[in-house]
Amino acid sequence: MIEYKHTIGAEVSYTGIGLHSGEISTITFKPASSEEGIVFIRRDLLNKPEIPADIDHVVDISRGTTIGMNGATVGTIEHVLSAIKGLNIDNIRIEIDGPKLRWRMVHQSSFSTF
Repeated sequence: MIEYKHTIGAEVSYTGIGLHSGEISTITFKPASSEEGIVFIRRDLLNKPEIPADIDHVVDISRGTTIGMNGATVGTIEHVLSAIKGLNIDNIRIEIDGPKLRWRMVHQSSFSTF
């Protein structure tokens, strides 16, 4: 059986206010090549480190899921990963400008924004 891989057709961004920090932050979703997987990019850090979203990079599970690599981390990724899985997306690049994915949204705790 052939397994088809899926990404998004075009870049899209969302800007919101951090739930705990109160700071404005932006997340940008970009198409990825086949077999790239789900990758978070910390564009606020030097060299824009890339962190694959897989079990090997989980560094903390208290109060959310945090992945990390070489000192760079991305926390509370579970809502955006749920949305990605729900849309059957296998390959996507996710750029963020801070260490956590938390926004105050009209529909709290919902992936509908993503």
